[in-house]
Amino acid sequence: MKEERKLTWEEHLAALTSYLDEKGIDLAYVAEPVDIAYLTGYSSWTEERVFALLVSRTGQALLLAPAINEGEVKQTSWADRACFYQDGENPWEKAKKRMTAWPKGFWALEARAVTLSHYRAIKEVFPEANLAADISSWLARRRMIKSPAEIEKLQAAGRLADQALDLAFTLLKAGQGMSESELALELDYQLKKKGMGDLSFPLIVQAGESAASISGLPSQKGVQAGDMVIFDLGIMKDGYASDVSRTVALDEISPAKRETYETVRLAQETAARAARPGMTAGELDQVARGVIEEAGYGQYFTHRLGHGIGMQVHEPVNLEPGSKQKLEAGMCFSIEPGIYLPGVGGVRIEDCGWLGEDGFHPFTKTRKDLLLL
Repeated sequence: MKEERKLTWEEHLAALTSYLDEKGIDLAYVAEPVDIAYLTGYSSWTEERVFALLVSRTGQALLLAPAINEGEVKQTSWADRACFYQDGENPWEKAKKRMTAWPKGFWALEARAVTLSHYRAIKEVFPEANLAADISSWLARRRMIKSPAEIEKLQAAGRLADQALDLAFTLLKAGQGMSESELALELDYQLKKKGMGDLSFPLIVQAGESAASISGLPSQKGVQAGDMVIFDLGIMKDGYASDVSRTVALDEISPAKRETYETVRLAQETAARAARPGMTAGELDQVARGVIEEAGYGQYFTHRLGHGIGMQVHEPVNLEPGSKQKLEAGMCFSIEPGIYLPGVGGVRIEDCGWLGEDGFHPFTKTRKDLLLL
């Protein structure tokens, strides 16, 4: 619940106003909290209450929020551009009274975030409005290309993720015999003590056979010597996410497990070196997938190569087989190949980074040679 200090949101808001004017759209109605934060610098979670941003093609903007948020909003630059409603009041009726001079004939709703009941309520208050347009794709496209200020924030979040991994390795080495859940809980506690408790997503700790499950939660399984252990974690910083995965070994491991690890490392590093603007997301996926297929493990790489990252840990772009999406400078995404062998275990190595004209620049720097603890 904080306002951006660099005011990058003002650039995003101005771009939205220009887009509306260019397309002849009178009004945009944004309802996804993360998109509101992107356009206002103010983030909040209002649960089931209506929380929206209305923006006109002539430059007006109104933040529609529950009265319980009034104190927070008044500490931001949106104090004079906000409309508050009490529980039991109709929020759209309140907003309409503030919009008498606005053009409001042709609207673009954020369709992916507006429920059917809210759509009907808006139409009831604004019966003359044409609600046919959708602003979702413009927002997704705009957020896909990060500004230099946004990349700085992602780099800062990545540095915190590296620190979290260092702590995870220390705890693993000291806590042999702990279960995955115990290890995850202790790591969560220690991160909170260090002021890094705002996680991008729940901590993932998987050891031994458990690591063959791609997205399983930490279990009561004890971590044992000879296990390969996957840590997948991320820390939020100034509204931006990080996401990193490393696989380490507890004591010595078999040659077969080491081969699996080195195959994944080669695939990850090869894809990171290959990434360039102009290639498609599917082509980059195939770079890593080809390394794993050549080593004979193709059927065990069962997910996409990567996902976009920004204010959310998973955003467009998606690096997946067959995707024709062109990669562009300023995109930020993960490169995270993996091999998952049922009954044996798994390996995943992941860095998120930004794409420049000269290639991929990772936000996380933790070593990728096999670490034996």
